[in-house]
Amino acid sequence: QVQLVESGGGLVQAGGSLRLSCAASGRTFSMLGMGWFRQAPGKEREFVAAISRAGVITVYADSAKGRFTISRDNAKNTVYLQMNSLKLEDTAIYYCAADRTSGGQRNAASYEDWGQGTQVTVSS
Repeated sequence: QVQLVESGGGLVQAGGSLRLSCAASGRTFSMLGMGWFRQAPGKEREFVAAISRAGVITVYADSAKGRFTISRDNAKNTVYLQMNSLKLEDTAIYYCAADRTSGGQRNAASYEDWGQGTQVTVSS
């Protein structure tokens, strides 16, 4: 089992930036594909971004393209989500997740381990 702990959420004005971090433990981090998902109030959890084991392949939801960047540091067992030009509709709880494949998965069902989430609130 993989333990995942997100951090970096908070309150930010529209147009601002946040950097989320997710620290992993329990398994060899470099063998895990990693992803970020989010869930807004009253909505289903949705895919945001994913990254392959070595960080070579990244995949983004259309809503994240051009504004968000997913990256990882395998030496620190950490995956990041840099979020720029934040919009009101980005308000949600953001979750990181780990899968046992090579990575780049958009489907939440592909992920076996999830963090507790970190709240991101974008204000006008």
